[in-house]
Amino acid sequence: MDCSLCSAYLAFLNSIPKKRGRISHCAGCRLRNKQCAFLKGHCERLKKGEVEFCFQCSIYPCERLGRLDQRYRRNFGMSLIQNLEDIRALGVAGFMREQQERYGCPTCGGRISVHNKKCFHCERIVSWKY
Repeated sequence: MDCSLCSAYLAFLNSIPKKRGRISHCAGCRLRNKQCAFLKGHCERLKKGEVEFCFQCSIYPCERLGRLDQRYRRNFGMSLIQNLEDIRALGVAGFMREQQERYGCPTCGGRISVHNKKCFHCERIVSWKY
């Protein structure tokens, strides 16, 4: 997941006040030199630092990543596995350029959240949900 498209990260980044059950905050994983918090707790290879990205693993895509990918495809129109394939093909910098083109706000240039299709920089946000 690209943190810059996550509602919880965008709320944190744009100082949107927390609201219990409506707006949560996350400081981002890789931005703090951490591994994916969601998968790391369930993946020994990530936890031990044996792989940096899931595609470097011999069992990629694992069952857990597959389920998460299906949920993101269904709910948000984004594939985490395709993101990993893009990182493998383009490198992180190329992937981030592609993300900006795809999810950049046409009004202010900020990022539009994949979770609710809102720009947390220029729109009034009262909930991260639709």
